[in-house]
Amino acid sequence: MLEHHISGLITKIQRAKPLIHNMTNVVVTNFTANGLYALGASPVMAYAPEEVADMAKVAGALVLNLGTLSTEQVDAMILAGLSANAHGVPVLLDPVGAGATAFRTESALRILREVKVSLVRGNAAEVAHLLGEAREIKGVDAGISGADENAELAIRAARKLEAVVAITGREDAISDGQGCRIISGGDALLTQVTGTGCLLTSVLGAFAAVEKNLLLAGTAGLAFYGAAASRAAERTSAQGPGSFQIAFLDELAKLHPHSLKGHTAIRELQAERAGGQQA
Repeated sequence: MLEHHISGLITKIQRAKPLIHNMTNVVVTNFTANGLYALGASPVMAYAPEEVADMAKVAGALVLNLGTLSTEQVDAMILAGLSANAHGVPVLLDPVGAGATAFRTESALRILREVKVSLVRGNAAEVAHLLGEAREIKGVDAGISGADENAELAIRAARKLEAVVAITGREDAISDGQGCRIISGGDALLTQVTGTGCLLTSVLGAFAAVEKNLLLAGTAGLAFYGAAASRAAERTSAQGPGSFQIAFLDELAKLHPHSLKGHTAIRELQAERAGGQQA
């Protein structure tokens, strides 16, 4: 039944072509735009404080990415976030490199304090630092964590941040603070292409734009993204990350309701099983 609800969301995106307002970093702008176009969404990148509020209120989702940040950019993100909040537009936060520097961590926390964020997507180290927990991080990359550990962290973070939280790694975990889903799929080649994590957050924004249940939207986004990566790797693993990147964009464009079969798996955990009981 879950797979049935998830599978139809890709068709919704392709038909609705939702506008996704990305306030993202300079390293990934082109790849993010191309990935959203391939998926069937419509990307826009707007950063000027004079227009971000107007752009955010007409978007299907607002994605805030801290990859290359400044105080001025964070100020503009908050303006956009407040406008999105006022107009019922979901806000997604990608706290890139939280924990690597005090400025990055505080910028992410400031956004979480001042804006109602609907969904947070990061690696285990980034999310842990949002909770004030030390976790290994190198630059903007995280150490390796297991699926059960990520599930427990996702549940705790969702409760504390009052948002759906997706933690990505070898297996992805997503929680609304009650239950948790583990999504298996993708390929290690994703870690060899700059911007695949950032694009993923924007892809989750596209699913959030067409599905109000953000746990369902996030699960679908993670599953379809992993399926596209798996299919691309099958074609290009012997050639390397350059060929994979192009094939991955192609596979995003080819996604259809049956693309998940044989390429991804979803299992559900209750909070208690993941060690996420409230104190």
